[in-house]
Amino acid sequence: MKFLPLVWASLFHKKTRLVLTLLSLVAAFMLFGLLQAVSVLFSSGADFVGANRLITQARVSFTQPLPLALLPRIEAIPGVARVAWSQFFGGIYIDERNFFPQFAVDPERLLDCYPEWKLPDDQRAAFIRTKTGAIVGRKLVEKYGFKIGDKIPLKSFIFTKKDGSRAWEWEVVGIFDGQDDDWAGRSNLMYLNFGHFDDARQFGQGSAGVYIIRVADPNDSERIANAVDRQFENSPDETKTQTEKDWNLSFARQIGDIGLIVTAILGAVFFTILLVTGNTMSQAVRERIPEFAVLKTLGFSDARVTALVLAEAFALCLIGGLVGMVLAVGAAKVVSGLLNGSPVVVQPVVWLQALVTMVLLAVAVGIFPALRARRLQIVDALAGR
Repeated sequence: MKFLPLVWASLFHKKTRLVLTLLSLVAAFMLFGLLQAVSVLFSSGADFVGANRLITQARVSFTQPLPLALLPRIEAIPGVARVAWSQFFGGIYIDERNFFPQFAVDPERLLDCYPEWKLPDDQRAAFIRTKTGAIVGRKLVEKYGFKIGDKIPLKSFIFTKKDGSRAWEWEVVGIFDGQDDDWAGRSNLMYLNFGHFDDARQFGQGSAGVYIIRVADPNDSERIANAVDRQFENSPDETKTQTEKDWNLSFARQIGDIGLIVTAILGAVFFTILLVTGNTMSQAVRERIPEFAVLKTLGFSDARVTALVLAEAFALCLIGGLVGMVLAVGAAKVVSGLLNGSPVVVQPVVWLQALVTMVLLAVAVGIFPALRARRLQIVDALAGR
C-alpha cells in the first residue's frame, strides 16, 4: 500500500489522456453489464418456471393453432394432472408504446395449471363467470394504474371481430400477483376470458395456440411429452411437446442466438478497448523512461518496477470497469421499465464476469509495457538511448 501514491501519481501523468481512456472503459463495461444482463435473462430466465409443466404446440410452428378437440385425448394420458390452453391475443393499449402480453385462456384451467399466480377467491370466481372479464398482473397495475371495474380497450393486431373491428374491450375483474419475487417480477401480463374471445373473433373458433400440461410427477415429463406427440403422429394436427423451460428458451431464440449476438458485440467492443488502453499504457511508459531509470537508481528492483506498471494498468481498468458496471445497474432498471417490468438485473454472475474481464484486460494491456520497464538499462535510459 505504501506505493499507492506513486501509482496514483503515475495515472495522472497525462490528465486528458486518462479521462478519455477512462470514459472508453466506462462505456465498454456499461455495455458489457447491460448486454450480459439481457443475455442471462434470455438464457436462464426460464429457470424459474415450474418443473411440472409441458407446452404442446403445432409441430410446424407455434403460430399454427391446434383444435380444442385434442383436449380429451391429452387429458386421458396417464400422469397428466391438468390441461389448459392459451392463445396469444396481441393487443395494443391506447397506442403502440403501450404493449404488454395478453393471453386468452380458460380461467379455471389456467389457475389450476399455474398455482404460482395468486388471485383472491372472489376475483377468481368473477373471472370465471364474467364473459368479457380479464385479470391483470401487479406490475401492470403499478405501471398503468388499472383497478377492478376498469374497462380496458385493446386493439388486436392479430384478431378481428365478426363485425370487422379490431377494437376489443375487457373488464378488469381481478389483480393477480406472484407467489414469490421471481413470479411477482413477471406479473406484467394480462389474461382474457377465452369464452368471449372465441365467440367474438372472426376466424379460428375452437382452436388455441398452445396447450399447457401440468404433470403429476416432473420425473415423468419426458414419457408424457412423447406420449402426447405419438397421439397425433401422422395426423393433420401433429404436435411438438417440451418442458416449459425449453419452450420459453426456444421462443426467445426465434429472434436469434442471443448469446452469440452478445458475444460478437462485446468481442468487437473489447478488441477496440484493448487497442486504446494498450496504446495509453505504452505511451505512458515510453514518456516516463527517465523516471523508471531514476527509480532503479534509487534501488527499485526490476520486479518492483514491473509491479508498479502492472498496478497502474490494474488501477486504470478497475476504476473504469467498476464505474461502468455501476452505470449498467442503473441502465438495467431503465430497460426493465421499458420492458413493462421484465426483470433485467445485473446479477452476481455478471459482476463476477466483469471482474474477471477487468483483470484479464489489465494483464493484457500492462504486461508488455511492464516488461519493457523491467528490461530498461539505467545508463541507456538516462542517456536517452
